[in-house]
Amino acid sequence: MTRVGVFGGTFDPVHVGHLAIANAALEDLPLDRVIFVPARHSPLKNDGPVASARDRLAMLEASIAGEPRFAVSSIELDREGPSYTVETLAALRPEGELFLILGSDAFADFARWKEPERIRGLATVVVAARPHSPGVPKDIRSLDAPLLDISSRELRARAARGRSLRYLVVEAALRYITRHQLYR
Repeated sequence: MTRVGVFGGTFDPVHVGHLAIANAALEDLPLDRVIFVPARHSPLKNDGPVASARDRLAMLEASIAGEPRFAVSSIELDREGPSYTVETLAALRPEGELFLILGSDAFADFARWKEPERIRGLATVVVAARPHSPGVPKDIRSLDAPLLDISSRELRARAARGRSLRYLVVEAALRYITRHQLYR
């Protein structure tokens, strides 16, 4: 059976930390492929994405070009309303054995997600620990990922101050951000 990582988030913007986590999942679990799933709107976040769905999708596609084991799904962008992981996993179940990839910052709120126990039944939950975040419980798989202590929020603020995102996002995403004047 195909082993598929499902890596969701706003990806606003996608950065090298996201790609490092996905690559570690490919190698460490191991997985056959990773599907990036940009969220329309997270029900647990008060503020929505800054960049449009179309822009975030384009940045993701540009960032993963050249890695055949990475794919992007617009399943949550195509649905109306908030993005619920449980619905996404149920829809992706025919793809194979699912592994839900989370950063430990996202996992900290996992108990508040819609149907967390059903999520655990649909996919193996895998957590990539971020610096300065709580530990991962023993019953949750942990990823040994080379993590950078950066976040999309910090990158947006950096860009708004006119600071460079070079080496923090993939060159193709940087060109897209510059061309479309995002995060200014």
